[in-house]
Amino acid sequence: MALAKPYLDIPGTTIFDADLARRGYHLNMFCMSLMKADHRARFKAGERKYLDEWPMSEDQKQAVLARDYNRMISLGGNIYFLAKIFSTDGLSFQYAAATMTGMSQEAYASMMLDGGRPPEGNRYIGEKA
Repeated sequence: MALAKPYLDIPGTTIFDADLARRGYHLNMFCMSLMKADHRARFKAGERKYLDEWPMSEDQKQAVLARDYNRMISLGGNIYFLAKIFSTDGLSFQYAAATMTGMSQEAYASMMLDGGRPPEGNRYIGEKA
């Protein structure tokens, strides 16, 4: 019997739970492999060839190739593991987070300096404000 997951109705939020961790295991292990310089070099030399060494789903591989971080998260990627990909690409965490929100890096930085996103619209759908 599946556990109740009341957190699934938080708009714009993906909760990294045990089910998502299992789904993304190989994606996250691929990301961790990028901590080694020789693995980063192999990945950059032939991304698809390197990805094919990992038993990830085709959706996961396509999300990596497209650098679609939101899709990777929905497929079980954990942002702290995914950071290895954008670091390999020479990108900052701030840049990657901005692309995930559809904002420019400057707009994202400004929002965060102003206290982050407002709580309106970010509660449980079933919760009263």
